[in-house]
Amino acid sequence: MSAPLRIGVAGLGTVGGGVVSLLNDNRSSIAERCGRDIEIVAVSARDQSKDRGTDHGSAKWCDIADLPKLDDVDVIVELIGGDDGPAKILVEGALSAGKPVVTANKALIAIHGVALARQAESAGVPLLFEAAVAGAIPIIKALRESLAGNKFQRVYGILNGTCNYILTKMEQTGRTFDDVLSEAQELGYAEADPSFDVDGIDTAHKLAILTSAAFGRAVDFDSVHVEGIRQISAPDIAYAAELGYRIKLLGIAQMTDHGVEQRVHACMVPIASPIAHVDDAYNAVVAEGDRAGRTVFEGQGAGAGPTASAVVGDIMDIARGHIGAPFGVPVASFRDIPPASMDRHVGPYYVRMTVLDQPGVMADIAAVLRNHAASMESVLQRGRSPGEAVSLIMTMHDTVEASMRDAVDEIAALDSCQETPCLIRIEHFS
Repeated sequence: MSAPLRIGVAGLGTVGGGVVSLLNDNRSSIAERCGRDIEIVAVSARDQSKDRGTDHGSAKWCDIADLPKLDDVDVIVELIGGDDGPAKILVEGALSAGKPVVTANKALIAIHGVALARQAESAGVPLLFEAAVAGAIPIIKALRESLAGNKFQRVYGILNGTCNYILTKMEQTGRTFDDVLSEAQELGYAEADPSFDVDGIDTAHKLAILTSAAFGRAVDFDSVHVEGIRQISAPDIAYAAELGYRIKLLGIAQMTDHGVEQRVHACMVPIASPIAHVDDAYNAVVAEGDRAGRTVFEGQGAGAGPTASAVVGDIMDIARGHIGAPFGVPVASFRDIPPASMDRHVGPYYVRMTVLDQPGVMADIAAVLRNHAASMESVLQRGRSPGEAVSLIMTMHDTVEASMRDAVDEIAALDSCQETPCLIRIEHFS
C-alpha cells in the first residue's frame, strides 16, 4: 500500500465534522478503495476550545493561513465557506504552494472559479468541488467524466433543499409561505436569515458551476437571472395542482439560438415529470445529452453526511492520482458562448390576477395581451361576485419574456386589477 495521503481540514462545522467522522468511521474501506490510507494531520477552526463531538486524533491545530505552509500536509480541504476572506486566502495559498484543494464552497467557485482553476492548472494540481453542488449527488463528476462525451442541450434541477422543503409543505398543508418558513427555521432547515436560500442566491451559485461543467464555458454567476419563492402563495400551489402541475424552484441552464440561458425561478412542472416528485429537502439534477439522452440524479443535497460523502469522494480521487481540469476542460479552452438575455426567453406562463368581477374586464385584459402578442391557452375563474374582487387564472402559449412582462405590467395598471399579478413560468421539459 502506498504512503498515506495527509490532509489538513479548515472549518470544523457541520460539514467539517462530517468529513472527520466519515474518515474515522470508514477508514479501512476507504484505504482499500484508494490503495492508501488518508490521515488528518492538521485542523483549523475559528474556536479551538469548542467541543464539536468529533475525534481529530493526533491532528495538530494551526492557524488557517499556516495550513498550506505545513510540509506534512499534502491536500487542503476548505470547509469554511464564503466567497471571500479566509476561504479565498486559504485556497489561493494552497494552490500557490502547489497543493491540491478540495472544497465544498459553492460561492467561492461560482464567483472566483475561473481564476482558481487557472491557478490550479498552472500549478498542476487538482481543484475539486463536487460537494459544492447538490450534496451527495455526483453531478460534477458525471458531467466532467461519465457523460463528458455528450453535447448538452440543457441541465436543470432542484438545487436548494430549503426551498424544496418549504414548497412541499405548503402543498401538503395549504399553509402560507411565512408560516412554513418559520417551521423550517425551527427545524433547522432554514437559517435565521433565510434570504440566501429563499431568494435563489444559493441555487444561482450552484447553477453557475453546473453551466460551466456542462457547456465548457467560464463560470458566469453575474449572468444568472435570479428569483426566489417569496411570491409563491398557497392558492398558486392549489391552482397548479388543478392544472396538472407542481411548483418547484429550479435552476435551469440551456443552449438557445442567442447563447446560454442561466435562470433561477419558480416553475410549474407537469406532475408526470420525474422532477415533480422530488420532495422535502431532497435535490435532483437532470442532464440532457445528445447521446445519453435525459439522465436524472436524485439524492440528499445538504447536511453533514451527504456533503461529507462528496468531499471524501474528491479526497479519494486525489489519493488515486486522478488529476484533470477543474471544470472538465482547461480554462484556455473554455468556449466563447455568450449569455442569453432573459428578455429573449420564450415559453408558456401561468398568470394569476385579482380583478373586479364586472363587465368589460376580460375584454380589457384580452386587448392588452393581444397588443403584446401573448396568446391565452386557458382561463379559469371560480364563482361569481359581481362588483367584488375575484381570482382570474390564465395559462399562456409560448410568449417572449419581455412581452409577457410588459403585458403583466400593463394589466396591473388597469383600474379593475386589485393587486400585482403573479407570474410563474411553465416548463414542460419535452
